[in-house]
Amino acid sequence: MEQPEIYDLHPLFEDVQLQHVFPDGKTFVDCTPQQPVDQIAEEYIQHKDQPGFNLKRFVLTHFILPVPHSNNYRSDPSRSVEENIEKLWPVLTRRPDIKTGSLIPLPFSYIVPGGRFGEIYYWDSYFTLLGLQASGKTDMIENMVNNFSFLIDSFGYIPNGNRSYFIGRSQPPFYSQMVTLLAQAKGKDVLHQYLPHLLKEYSFWMKHRDEKHSGNNSLHRTVRMPGGEMLNRYWDELDSPRPESYAADIELSKQSSQDPKHLFRHLRAGAESGWDYSCRWFRNMDDFGSIHTTDIIPVDLNGLIYHLEKTIVETYTHAGEQDASAHFTQLAEKRKQAINNYCWNDKVGYYFDYDWKEGCQKECLTLAGITPLYFEICSAEQAKKVADLVREKFLNEGGLVSTLKLTGQQWDAPNGWAPLHWMAIKGLENYGFTELATTIAKRWIKLNRDVFRRTGKLMEKYNVVDTHLEAGGGEYEGQDGFGWTNGVLLALIKKYGTT
Repeated sequence: MEQPEIYDLHPLFEDVQLQHVFPDGKTFVDCTPQQPVDQIAEEYIQHKDQPGFNLKRFVLTHFILPVPHSNNYRSDPSRSVEENIEKLWPVLTRRPDIKTGSLIPLPFSYIVPGGRFGEIYYWDSYFTLLGLQASGKTDMIENMVNNFSFLIDSFGYIPNGNRSYFIGRSQPPFYSQMVTLLAQAKGKDVLHQYLPHLLKEYSFWMKHRDEKHSGNNSLHRTVRMPGGEMLNRYWDELDSPRPESYAADIELSKQSSQDPKHLFRHLRAGAESGWDYSCRWFRNMDDFGSIHTTDIIPVDLNGLIYHLEKTIVETYTHAGEQDASAHFTQLAEKRKQAINNYCWNDKVGYYFDYDWKEGCQKECLTLAGITPLYFEICSAEQAKKVADLVREKFLNEGGLVSTLKLTGQQWDAPNGWAPLHWMAIKGLENYGFTELATTIAKRWIKLNRDVFRRTGKLMEKYNVVDTHLEAGGGEYEGQDGFGWTNGVLLALIKKYGTT
């Protein structure tokens, strides 16, 4: 019989989180119990009401705290940023695991993001792989792909990260792009090797697509659109507070007018999106409590699944299986048309997320709107309009801002993020906007380099509006390390240089 997890320990878990024993809600769920957890829970109930009982002392006695990934590492700002990244790869490397606490063991070595994130993360990892590619570390790329394939085999999908409290949700599906990246190094036969996993990934996102949907036309991560098309949304199997953010979720539920279970599902789906959090998920852009993620068809998510469909097409074509290739070609074309039908706004000249419940586009301008260029699903005319708007509204001294709205959320202004810069730059390159792509790349490289010289750190996100300030917002302090920043920066420097 499996032992319960830390977040199953009632009332110990709630008491630790709601009394803020640790400043970061992730700390406790990442702890390793020193005795069987049911025994610890029973002992807590016996002693918690006794005079002089100290909750933090009890926790420190019965649990081993997580150790930051790079606790003993100190960067040398006098070295080049490229040298620093090369020295960071082994610091961020984790060896094959054994089960400890909430960690899901993985069979191969892998790279963690850094800071508070001592486990593998799904969409982070693709952008980390770009740096590993630039460093010539094909073996580690293959390890990472094999670990994600292992998770697909184990769970039927790739969880948000390899922690048990992430089970129930995934993250932006970059697996097909990881496999494609590995195939660039090892040849197209790699595609066929991972075809079973690509198909399982597709089945997860399209689960129950052929079943009759309920009256609101949604089921799990699929939504039947008014024209009969099937598009995707973010979702989570659970409607309870996230264990790693328990206190924050409970507090928000007290301020929100939403039913708590609906709120918690939207929060979890927002975490699955990777954009946790941004006003792009809010009904009222100034009100976090109005989050309604599962009501939204994200333009970038559907672009990712389009890429997955196209990768399956390429794999079947390479194997000479023309019927299967034709089937997925048809699915991909239908999705491409639907994205343009529901997400393109010709008046504004930009792509928007779509609120399927309200039957209209969201009004929030976000950098996700440039991703159709990355996935090559728009016309040259559309791409020109998108490029013009990005230049006019999103471009700042340090690069591209994620949204135009200041909300205090980390995925809104004034912050910029490595993965969004990579997709924007590559998308613009795809359609020949090389001057704008170069401007963005060089501004982002300069900002990353300047912050490194100033602090000795590579950060998870950056303030692109006032480049002398650090990025902020969100549920935790800015983290250094940092996997996807390292990966994107190294890949961009390889193409654009350091100036």
